[in-house]
Amino acid sequence: MSFSIFLQEMLVLYIIGLIGFFARKKDILNQHATQVLTQLILNLTLPFLILYAMGQPYVSGVTGKVFWLIPISFLILSSAIILTFLLRKVLQLPDDRRRVLEGLVIFGNQGFIGFALLSSLFPEHGPLFVSVFNLPYLLLIWTYGVYLFVGNKENIPWKKIFLNPGILATLIGMLIFMLPIHWPVMLSALFNIVGNTTIPLSMLLIGALLANMQLRQSLVLLKDKTMWLVTALRLIILPLLLFPIIFFSLPFPLAATAILVTATPAAPTIALYSQTYGGDTDYAAFGSAWTTLLSAFTIPMLYILLLTCYHIIH
Repeated sequence: MSFSIFLQEMLVLYIIGLIGFFARKKDILNQHATQVLTQLILNLTLPFLILYAMGQPYVSGVTGKVFWLIPISFLILSSAIILTFLLRKVLQLPDDRRRVLEGLVIFGNQGFIGFALLSSLFPEHGPLFVSVFNLPYLLLIWTYGVYLFVGNKENIPWKKIFLNPGILATLIGMLIFMLPIHWPVMLSALFNIVGNTTIPLSMLLIGALLANMQLRQSLVLLKDKTMWLVTALRLIILPLLLFPIIFFSLPFPLAATAILVTATPAAPTIALYSQTYGGDTDYAAFGSAWTTLLSAFTIPMLYILLLTCYHIIH
């Protein structure tokens, strides 16, 4: 996809986010709207989108190599964990902020912005690519992500992890994808109609979350050097670490999926974990909102770099 088309798709997504921002400011979306939208997306529309995407026919070519995304996902998540472990040794931070900083660096907003972005770029198979790439991420954010905050394996809600609709939908979808069967036409249409609402709902949610930022607190956190470190790692350094994959015979849509989904801003889930299990919630909420704002510039820049490198090498 050319950069001009990519930019148009990005603009549409962020305009929807801007609508969500003003809807929250005008109280069209009230203070409980973000929680409702989050639950609706995570438990209903996103699982339906995954089930629809992974119910598409298996064909050779690009989709034939889709499972390469799983080890690539494990690789970048492991790299992020190692980086934050090293940072823990260097930075002298209180435990409540240290846990949040690690979570913000490791976990991107792959479920919302990732699906919205790749569904726009590759409408036919984008959701499938993100679903496969996100499988290690989903397992990790519900295990290691919780562990960062509770620090006690006995307190990790294992039932909630493995009965999570996103994980269940991905596992069922992978089974359907690999078997020579498909969803009945009516069921596939249902998954498609409900699932496609994930993209606009996700961007409305992002805009509403940005509208909740407090200006005074934001200015204080902007002066914090560790916030800029989180921003650089999350939006630039981690996706750049994946650029060597373009030297291999990986189709462009798969390479773009891995790099652009890795480049998504920090996950709002970390703020929810912080509030639930104990952490610097203001730091978490601002980190997610701030990286979301900047990602409107960093993701297009990475896409330009990816297109240029891919054309030179291939």
